[in-house]
Amino acid sequence: MAVEKYFIKEGMKETQIEQYLKNKFDRAGYSHIDIQRTPLGTRITVFAEKPGLVIGRSGKKINDITDEIKEKFKMDNPMLDVKEVDDPFLDAQIVANKIAKSIERGGFYKKIVNFFLEKIMESGAVGVEIRTAGKLGGERGRFQTFKNGYIKHAGYYADNLIDKGYSHAILKLGSVGVQVKILKEIPEDLSAKRISEKVKEVEDKRNTKNEG
Repeated sequence: MAVEKYFIKEGMKETQIEQYLKNKFDRAGYSHIDIQRTPLGTRITVFAEKPGLVIGRSGKKINDITDEIKEKFKMDNPMLDVKEVDDPFLDAQIVANKIAKSIERGGFYKKIVNFFLEKIMESGAVGVEIRTAGKLGGERGRFQTFKNGYIKHAGYYADNLIDKGYSHAILKLGSVGVQVKILKEIPEDLSAKRISEKVKEVEDKRNTKNEG
């Protein structure tokens, strides 16, 4: 097998494994997985809000799923581990999942999003952006962006420092997409003062728009 085909095949397998575990551990506050190949086998680390729901009583659940992965994905000696997410409000994927579930339960999306904006900033984030897209509050599709703090959309910071998460809610009128971006740390070449000025500039523009 050519090297290119091998990496493509392995990449597809990792994507399938991630989707499989995401479905299995949805109630555990699933965030993401990290896959590392070692001489002893393949170590798969699951990051979740509630590790106990991943492990199960006496480790039975995690052992059963390890066996399922071995059989389903033809893996030699998979080793499944779990780590607790330090702060769920700073994990973009967990937040996206929570927003989507709250919308599915019938909550008003603006109230839900603003609640999480506040919680994320209280947890110490530098900035956050939440986007919703779909049929919210009417027959026509709607796309809205909610922001707080300082956020970057392009360049090195956007690619390397911003945590991103995506989920979707299934409603009677159709699917609603939820995208979350969180900047957790102040970039080295940006001072706190400059960020504060940027935040004030955004807020001034928002207030001017609302007044108009």
